[in-house]
Amino acid sequence: MSGQLRRLFGGGLAVAMLAVTFAACGSDEKDAAPPAEVVLERAAETTVPFSVATAGEVVLDITTEAPGVSWGTVGSESAVVSMFVDGNYTTDLVIPASFAIRRSLALGSLTAGEHALRLQFAADRSPQGSTQAKLSRFAFRTITPGDSHYAAARNAPVLYGRTTPNPALLAGTPATGPYQNALTDSPLVAFYSETETAISGHRLLTYSMIWSNEDGGTSTPALMAQWGRTTDIEWTYRVEVDAAGNAVPGSATVQGPDHVDTPFTGKVEGTHPVLQTCTLNNNICNQTDGQMRFSLAVGDPLDPVNQAREHVMDENPWTYWVMAQEVNREGKVTEAPEASSTEQIADPRTYLYLVLRKTTSKPNTDNAWIGVSVGVRLSGNPTTFRSNQVYPAWSLERDSPAQTAIALPPGTVAEDIASIQATRVVGKGYDTGASVQIDSIEQAFFLDPDGLPQESFLFTPAKATLTAGSPTATLFRRTGGAS
Repeated sequence: MSGQLRRLFGGGLAVAMLAVTFAACGSDEKDAAPPAEVVLERAAETTVPFSVATAGEVVLDITTEAPGVSWGTVGSESAVVSMFVDGNYTTDLVIPASFAIRRSLALGSLTAGEHALRLQFAADRSPQGSTQAKLSRFAFRTITPGDSHYAAARNAPVLYGRTTPNPALLAGTPATGPYQNALTDSPLVAFYSETETAISGHRLLTYSMIWSNEDGGTSTPALMAQWGRTTDIEWTYRVEVDAAGNAVPGSATVQGPDHVDTPFTGKVEGTHPVLQTCTLNNNICNQTDGQMRFSLAVGDPLDPVNQAREHVMDENPWTYWVMAQEVNREGKVTEAPEASSTEQIADPRTYLYLVLRKTTSKPNTDNAWIGVSVGVRLSGNPTTFRSNQVYPAWSLERDSPAQTAIALPPGTVAEDIASIQATRVVGKGYDTGASVQIDSIEQAFFLDPDGLPQESFLFTPAKATLTAGSPTATLFRRTGGAS
């Protein structure tokens, strides 16, 4: 593992082997003693006592690693630790790597006072190649009613893992049954966004999840073209809350199978709805029969007007590494895929990841829509490398800041890019006549040799209007570069 990887994930931190019992911190106990490191051998368990100073929604921030584990290695994909708060099964934690990763888990609504967190190496759901899990830098914090994020925390859903049979098991992914999320399509990070409603003081909270991949639905090359990643990011649960942060009865919905908005009719634990992933493309059902449970803290809200959803991945760079490991393990990566391939992509480290801000003058519909394809020219190379390859339907349809990825020759660096263009594309149906206003390239970056996002090398307010008569505009041109 490189030094950069250690710095990004905290792998270079020297954590002392202390006793398991420690003084945990509540929302007003920032000067608590440093926590311990817990090392769990296979099938072992231990209990960590902690205290909560003020009642509220408790979050555990924790650093995880599992020696010998790699999400890209069949048979050693992960180590799973099950967590129980005061004897109640709270969450599973899938540890996908031998290097340190910081995670945030929601432990639920707890009263002030003493509590116990039982940690169990879940041998029944961990691949046989995993033998040890290390947990360190425990930090307990309480989100109280006075906190601006309290309504989001107290209404956040709990998600049970998928048990859906996988009739066409992917190469390198023998994942079916109740523990399949320990091997495939694992929930990685949860987040939420909020918008005002027509009623003063009310807000609409939308909760989303980032899964490591999707075993059904959009093909891998189309994911890279349309979304700029092979993770699956879906909203799971949506609810209106009043000024006091209480859910408005009858307002809750889930994203059901076939992406249909479905009324939420499932169980509630206190104020937390209980959901389950129930399709191969990670849509949601109200009924639960799962044996893996995920309660991930939702963190700060995403601003969907100014931030692409992939911004959450940027804030958790290890998710790009997991993404690349899974598609490699499942045989979806080849050295030089055909532009027409609907199954194979190139090494994710050879792609340019680019976020575009644009506005379409007329609403797109399911039957007819106008999209944008991004083209990249390299110095001394006559080829235009296109984000949508040869498929109009793989162009960028959405108008929020939208990420795409463009496959470039191995070894390409930022300085090789001579120009970047945007082209108006009839993505589906007939030409609606809509124009597309391009406002900016928000960021552009490559993954480094470790599979982690490098710093963005480009932001440009590239104002351009794409029309049927003038469909292409240059958004960036390096001085002296090819057009």
